[in-house]
Amino acid sequence: MEEGTFTALRSQLQEAAATFADGPDALEGILLGIVDDVDRAVREPLEIFPVCHHSPASAIAMARRLREKQPKVVYLELCEDMAPLLSELRNCRLPVAVQAFATDVEGFPAEWSPLSVVAPITEASAEYQAIAYALDTPGVELVLVDRSSDHVFQWDARRTESAEQTDPDAPTAEEEAALHGDAIGVEIGDLRPRFAELEEHLLRHGRVRHWSEWWHQYVELPLGDSDHDTYRQVMLLIGSLFRRLAPGDPQRVRVDEDRERHMWTRMRRHLAAGGIDPADCLYVCGAFHAASRVAEFGVHGADTFEISPPTGTRWQHGLIPSSHAAIEAQFGLAAGSVSIAATVWAKNVRRTGVRPFRLEGQAGGKKRSTAKKAVAVAASQSVAPAADKLSGFLQRPPVLDRLDEAELLGWSVDIVRAARRNGYLASTADAIAVFQTSILLAGMRDRAKPTPYDFQDAAVTCIEKDTVPGRRDVRRLVEIMMGGDRIGQVGYDALPPLARDVHDRLTPLNQKLQQRGVQRALLDIAGRPELGACSDVLWMLRYLMPQGAARPIMGERRLGERPIQESWDLALGTHQRALIELGYEGVSVEQVLEQRLRRRAYGPQATAAVVLETVEDATLYLRSRRLADELGTRALEVLAGERSVDGAPEVLRRVRRLLAYYRTSEPVLPPWIESFVKTGYAHYCTLLPTAFADEDATVRQVGAMLGFLLSMESLALSLGCDRTQLELAVTQSHPEEPSKTALLWAAQVQLGRLSREDLRTRCDELLGNPLVLPAYPRYLSGFVHALEPVPGLVDFVVEAVSNAFGRLPDPVLLPWLPTLITTLRSGGADLAPLLIREAGRIFPGRLAALDEWVPPWRDRPSAPSARPAAGIGARRGVALLAAHPATCDAVGTLLGCDGAWQTGSAGPEGTALLARYPETAAALEVLLASA
Repeated sequence: MEEGTFTALRSQLQEAAATFADGPDALEGILLGIVDDVDRAVREPLEIFPVCHHSPASAIAMARRLREKQPKVVYLELCEDMAPLLSELRNCRLPVAVQAFATDVEGFPAEWSPLSVVAPITEASAEYQAIAYALDTPGVELVLVDRSSDHVFQWDARRTESAEQTDPDAPTAEEEAALHGDAIGVEIGDLRPRFAELEEHLLRHGRVRHWSEWWHQYVELPLGDSDHDTYRQVMLLIGSLFRRLAPGDPQRVRVDEDRERHMWTRMRRHLAAGGIDPADCLYVCGAFHAASRVAEFGVHGADTFEISPPTGTRWQHGLIPSSHAAIEAQFGLAAGSVSIAATVWAKNVRRTGVRPFRLEGQAGGKKRSTAKKAVAVAASQSVAPAADKLSGFLQRPPVLDRLDEAELLGWSVDIVRAARRNGYLASTADAIAVFQTSILLAGMRDRAKPTPYDFQDAAVTCIEKDTVPGRRDVRRLVEIMMGGDRIGQVGYDALPPLARDVHDRLTPLNQKLQQRGVQRALLDIAGRPELGACSDVLWMLRYLMPQGAARPIMGERRLGERPIQESWDLALGTHQRALIELGYEGVSVEQVLEQRLRRRAYGPQATAAVVLETVEDATLYLRSRRLADELGTRALEVLAGERSVDGAPEVLRRVRRLLAYYRTSEPVLPPWIESFVKTGYAHYCTLLPTAFADEDATVRQVGAMLGFLLSMESLALSLGCDRTQLELAVTQSHPEEPSKTALLWAAQVQLGRLSREDLRTRCDELLGNPLVLPAYPRYLSGFVHALEPVPGLVDFVVEAVSNAFGRLPDPVLLPWLPTLITTLRSGGADLAPLLIREAGRIFPGRLAALDEWVPPWRDRPSAPSARPAAGIGARRGVALLAAHPATCDAVGTLLGCDGAWQTGSAGPEGTALLARYPETAAALEVLLASA
């Protein structure tokens, strides 16, 4: 490159600046600075190839330049730690994203976990062309020179700390635009004005709606057929312009410049270490970074940048599926722009005749010959010095492409056909209207050939009108017609070990698990026992993966039960990314599940109920007694340290379930659960008086505490607990809230401190007191919750509700009836079935019998006031004993009464049994009379 290559252009820009700015000013500095940036980059001995991410023009220019230059080393702007993954691209269907993932962070805030960095790659991108060339051409080395994934977050942490010092509540725009799903997207070749006024100016004067359309019209189309020097200088010009007009964001500028320093430092070290000639190399980077002005720029730049060491974070790397929509969201592009770019790429390949590079074995690709012959030919070619192509490009009027009527007609017919399939009343007349309107809109926007965006606007205008009959509008139909939202797929060989293991273990299902969409799998485990292993894997995937990846239609997992038949809806291909990210956590689903259970049990927010849930999950999905015992011990520790009763209902439910399981499947109870019952008994006895008086403790929570104490009492006493502790706790409880008062009464009945007659008398007094009637539904709510610790009171609760409905007049009953219903519905929904079953047993089954029906609590005979005489009891029971002698003999033997039966005037000898137990005889007589 000669010294005066851009002299003429500098003179013209200086004159223009003086004319428009009334003299030398900042405008002159900007315009001449842009030329200086281009001149500096063009003179660099190491050829810089500026690109725009997912630009068909950049991809065509890259493929053409690689075949002309045949570089021996390709430096690529991509995270340096992602290099080992690039060879796996040949096993994938693009688009996919290279991902770095970390769950166990060290050196970063814990709330950032998990860390994720993605770099999406499509076939219509210059980066893929460089990767395919370097990997499939012998003797070519591919070197990634951008900051590592660890440095991405190191610099992000530095920027976050600086932002917190300035404005802690203001999120940066980069954080909003850099997301690819829930990961940080690496911006390879991001080229968009950061100066909002500049972008608005370009859109307004370009008569376009968004940036993607402007780029397509004024950059993609002119550069699609340009030579290498023109493409390179124009891209450098655009990158320098956007860089110099960017707003002064010191944090973002600092990160950009550090990236450039990092890349040039890595390249210089690599050149020096291998003794490589810079003329044999090619540096592929975004046009924004190609126009860098840092001191480290170039092979002869300053070597003053220190690269910080990585943190202790352990990074996992893999390939995940990507999509056009995800890429558009990451780079802030218009919906459908990447699909349109893919269509333009295919058209440019056909039109220009350029042979693009494609990895051998790439899905959907053809076999390519090796580049050895091309290398020999290119080595004999001499590269002439490039001339000033900017002056001619900037002065040349836009080339108006002639109208391709065949292409536009095909688009018009296809969109009408797609519209009819989606419920639109479209016809041939609409196709003609779309064709003519596209030409009209293009003419209004000063272009002879309608672009896909003009066609999209015309289709919306002529077909959609004012309604959308189906799920998709016409704009979306055009995007699908132009290529749609292509979603990539990672091949089996490129999957992590865990994902491959899952596919291998699910092979007996005979399903195409790699395909997207939902597939139905039927598992006859009774007929094919080998499917039981598949069932285990599916249940673990259901626990670990997002909802919908593995959804059971028929079948369930319960403690102590074995599955017979199951039916599943599987969508592992749709959720391939989630399955791959599981592979970053372990080598098998069992290992990942165990890690997650431990992480949850030992987390700072873990409660006794949560840890018991992990014990149940470990038993249910892993069938691991070792892990269950470890987590059970942890539950014991957490329970002993709790000072609230919030989790009491869940603790009671899970302990009961685990006890039932261990009692039926194990010869003895595990030591941890025995200790848990002992500790829980003492723990809840201590908290019971406080919970009764605490306004924040609900009646459901207090009822669950009593349920634990009373239902576990026999086991706790057998393990050495003292019942006096429970009696003292109940005695010290003095609730003020009506529902808790009823709950306390129920506990006193269970402990024998209150008889049923006394409880019935108290309820009658409540119904007879007009001042207490509004609170009576809350008493009933307490009685309903009392069924948890004292299920034997179910008949009494039915009696209490029935008495309220029977005794109270309508003016009193109707006002609080809604309160009663809502209270029972919200506070006792789990216990209401007990009441319904008991009411169904007591009340008559037919309406006609209701008039003559007498409630059993009103027809109850009064208890005898004194013990009946032995002779009376004997006479009453003689007939019963004579009718059932075998039963009498069995009871007599059990009670120690031996003797033979004798008939005669004195009666059978069994009357001795009646004389010894007269109360039992009286009770039997009452029972038989009531029956």
